[in-house]
Amino acid sequence: MSEHNIEETAPRLVGDNLALDFINTEYGLGPLHREVLSSDQSVVDWLRTVGALPVEPERVPRGLLALARELRASARALVEARRVGRWADPAVVNQVLARGQRPAELRWDASAKDFRIERQAGALDAPGLLLPVAEALARLLVDVDPTLVRQCEGHNCTLLFQDITKSHRRRWCSMAVCGNRMKVAAFRTRRHAG
Repeated sequence: MSEHNIEETAPRLVGDNLALDFINTEYGLGPLHREVLSSDQSVVDWLRTVGALPVEPERVPRGLLALARELRASARALVEARRVGRWADPAVVNQVLARGQRPAELRWDASAKDFRIERQAGALDAPGLLLPVAEALARLLVDVDPTLVRQCEGHNCTLLFQDITKSHRRRWCSMAVCGNRMKVAAFRTRRHAG
C-alpha cells in the first residue's frame, strides 16, 4: 500500500475537529496530492459525510466549490497564523458567518416528545451550506489552545489534527497509517545501525 493510497480521494477524517477535517480535504504532496472537493456536489457530499449538512438542498448552489476552496484556504491561513501567534485576514470566514445565517425556531417534535431547534430552510446558498464549517473554525480559533493543533509528523503528511489525548503527545494523524510507518522506519534504522 502506498502512502495514503494514491487512488483514494476520500476525506481524511482524522482531525478530531470539523474545521481541521475541512482543511484536510486537500492533502498530500507531489504525486500523492489529493483534492476531495472537486465539484459543487462533492462539497455537499463531504458535508453530508461529516454530518454537517444543515439541510438537504433541493439543488446544489452554484459557486459552492469556489467558496468552499476559498474558505478552506482562509481556514488554513488562520490556523497556521494562530499557531505561530500572527494575524491573518478572517474576511472570508466572516463573510460566510454573516451571509450564512438562517433564522431558527424552537419547535415541538411530537414523535420525540421533546423540543428541538429547527433552522429555516430559506435560500440555501453556498454560505448557508458552509455555515457549520465557518462556525466550527471560529470555535477552533477562539476556544482551542493553538499548541494542541498540530500537523502530522509523518513523512510528507500534510494532515492537521487537534490533539485531544489526555497526555497531549499525539504525533500522527493516524497511528495505523503514519504512526506505524514512522515506527517501522525507526526500527529499520536501528536494525541497520546495530
